[in-house]
Amino acid sequence: MKKISLRFLQTHTNLADVMDQLSPDLLGEGYNKMPFQLFVEAVEQVPIAISITDKKANILYVNDAFSRVTGYSQEDILGENESILSDKRTPRTVYYDLWHTISAKKVWRGTLCNRHKSGQRYLSDLTIAPMLNAQGDISHYIGMHRDITQVYESEKRVINQKLLIESVINSSPIAMVVIDDQDRVILDNHNYKALVTDLDKGEPASYFLQLLRLEMGDLWQQIQSQEQGFNNREFKIEGKGTRKTRWFSCAGNWFVENEVNADAFFENASKQYLILTITDITRQRRQMEALHIQSLKTLMAEDERVRGIRETLLGAMHQIQMPMNQIRAAEQLLRHKGDEQHLGLLNSLQQIQQSGEEAITTMQNCIPEIFQTAIIPVNINQLLHEVLLLSEQRILGSGITVYWQPWAELPSLLGSETRLRILFKQLVDNAIDALSAMDTGERRLKISTSSDTDLVCVVIEDNGPGIPLEKRAKVFEPFYTTRPFGGNQSGMGLVMAKEIINQHKGFIDIDPDYQNGCRIKISFPLQGLSASGDHTC
Repeated sequence: MKKISLRFLQTHTNLADVMDQLSPDLLGEGYNKMPFQLFVEAVEQVPIAISITDKKANILYVNDAFSRVTGYSQEDILGENESILSDKRTPRTVYYDLWHTISAKKVWRGTLCNRHKSGQRYLSDLTIAPMLNAQGDISHYIGMHRDITQVYESEKRVINQKLLIESVINSSPIAMVVIDDQDRVILDNHNYKALVTDLDKGEPASYFLQLLRLEMGDLWQQIQSQEQGFNNREFKIEGKGTRKTRWFSCAGNWFVENEVNADAFFENASKQYLILTITDITRQRRQMEALHIQSLKTLMAEDERVRGIRETLLGAMHQIQMPMNQIRAAEQLLRHKGDEQHLGLLNSLQQIQQSGEEAITTMQNCIPEIFQTAIIPVNINQLLHEVLLLSEQRILGSGITVYWQPWAELPSLLGSETRLRILFKQLVDNAIDALSAMDTGERRLKISTSSDTDLVCVVIEDNGPGIPLEKRAKVFEPFYTTRPFGGNQSGMGLVMAKEIINQHKGFIDIDPDYQNGCRIKISFPLQGLSASGDHTC
């Protein structure tokens, strides 16, 4: 059995002496039944530093664990004051709170910065309890402490690493978020928080996860299980009201982290997380869109030039054809009479007719060819958006307010992208011309799209002067125009529009019930054209 040190015995205040001075009520009934030496050995061998002092904090007893923690042997420390362990780095307010608490017969728990015998500082997790005698007065104090320096340093490293990670994430110019396997946000940065209000889509992570899973389908589960990650998944977010359309690029990587709760102590358990980055590429896309629109303007200008030439030649041929028909009728009449005195006139009419036919043939040969375009899936919303950008200067110059209401889940239409763009450009231009002719009042142009199981529908309406009821059937006839005389077009615009709609097996109607201007409804069957080339435009 372990012996008490010589110096300890020489103080005449050994552990037994101290225990004898304590109140039996404080020690409990078990103390009287427990062999005294067993109690002494338990205190001596417990792996927690224990010290007992008098009321002035003079040390009367320490166990071996105390010596290992502080570096002071029993011979060094007995009779010394506990302040020998103190370091000036501990604030005075801590000591004040300590003494105020234990003097009130309460237990104090806290952390002190102590000094090892070698001079090295260490952190002490300390508990001090007052020990009362039979009269209930404080006779001694018992202190228990342990060196928590390594634990503290480890915890601080973890905290510092977390702060470093958060600082790196927050300094990132893109939105970053960590999501657990229940789609809950675990960590995010400032740019991500900004998306909550900017997008008005609720939790941005949930919204983009929904878009990603919808777009990637079965591939999502595959790359998640293999932790492959993904990059450059772009999404267009249509704006509502005053909010402009924005584009975002998403990238993600999965990682696995071991659980740290009690359930995972004996059995390794892990959890999968997704680091999702959301990059606002609106500026880049708008720059690309501006270049695209500029290219479209060049192409559309060339197309309009070609179609202008076609329209002019067709108009000229139409104008020539009318007197040619009259000359042909006069020739047939003279030929029927068989009167020789009119042979000269008959020959003249035949020469004129021949010259006219040669002129028409020449003009036909001069009509520029319009090449066929491929049949592909077309995003009507995107096409109308481009048309509005193409006409932006005219819209702004005419003071027109545009109400753009696209159908969010509009399916793609199989057709000719080029010809459909020409169609919508023609209809929008007609609406702008009608609104520009207004002298007063607000000029409104509204474009909306919708869809059902069979059709994709587009409605273009304006609050201009409208088309009189008696003229609505004629606007689709060649060379008929509602523009004042002297206009720069001869009236083939709506004819070409109807031709393009017919090629896509669609329908165009002027709403007879709309009284506040003109409302044109266009509808296309979703299965209108096949990609086999049978219906090239």
